[in-house]
Amino acid sequence: MKLLIAIIQERDRKAVTDALSSSGVFYTKIASTGGFLRDGNVTLLLGIEDERLDEALAIIRDNSQAREQYVSVPPPEVLPTPGMIEAPVKVTVGGAVAFVMDVESFERW
Repeated sequence: MKLLIAIIQERDRKAVTDALSSSGVFYTKIASTGGFLRDGNVTLLLGIEDERLDEALAIIRDNSQAREQYVSVPPPEVLPTPGMIEAPVKVTVGGAVAFVMDVESFERW
């Protein structure tokens, strides 16, 4: 058994969770926030059998899209030079990050 932790952008949440549910893959959803743009993310926790791991990863990969967007407000820790007008910057957002860990023990009550 594996523990799959997938961090996806809020915008991709419905597509990913609908596809997982349709495939009979159970998950726990936790709201989270990204560190760079402070955008909403969703962290999914999946306890998954070894033989279904590739299927779950493919579902997440196929339903979470990286895309470019323009950001005009820098993160709060970046202080602009006084009087300077910030030009929008193109950044890549979305997609997913997945961590897979071995599970030593699993109990359900």
